[in-house]
Amino acid sequence: MADLIFYTNPMSRGRIVRWMLEEVGQPYRTEVLDYGTTMKAPDYLAVNPMGKVPAIKHGDAVVTEGAAICAYLADAFPEAGLAPEPGTPEAAAYYRWMFFAAGPVESAVTNKSMGWDVPDDKKAMAGYGNFDDVMAALEHALSKSDYVAGDRFTAADVYFGSQIGWGLMFGSIDKRPAFEAYWARLQTRPAMARANELDDALMPAQPAG
Repeated sequence: MADLIFYTNPMSRGRIVRWMLEEVGQPYRTEVLDYGTTMKAPDYLAVNPMGKVPAIKHGDAVVTEGAAICAYLADAFPEAGLAPEPGTPEAAAYYRWMFFAAGPVESAVTNKSMGWDVPDDKKAMAGYGNFDDVMAALEHALSKSDYVAGDRFTAADVYFGSQIGWGLMFGSIDKRPAFEAYWARLQTRPAMARANELDDALMPAQPAG
């Protein structure tokens, strides 16, 4: 089996990929990088020229971007059962909402957090419309089933759910009942608990007092 290497920092979106790796259940090696130093060093820039984490290497394959890594791992390890059957309605929902979370949700939440609002007369120019449009679409995604691709958990829930969870934690998305109920379901995943324990152990020690 090809070596699987995970590049991360516990204070990053690498936490999403850590959760996905724990769901996959395959052995992997963790390389913890520091902002401004090892993350920008030539060795790592050869992996990700953006100098950002997360990233993975799987044999000779390199994958960056959280949603892409989740989708790749689901395909690379089908025995984990984290991707729907291709060409099915479940697969359509799986890809739709995973990449909606990676595109419109990420953009809308980032812009709002920085104080940038899309004027009503400019909505057509923004791929996500505006923040309210995105929140309505997120709620729609959770209106018909317990998980975004149907009645069972998939890799899409790792990425989509992480966006919901972080948004609720940091106040960057609305605390709607549908979001809170969905996040509560995801928090029962043993793999999430394992991932959080591993990443929390890597956090810098807080000064006493």
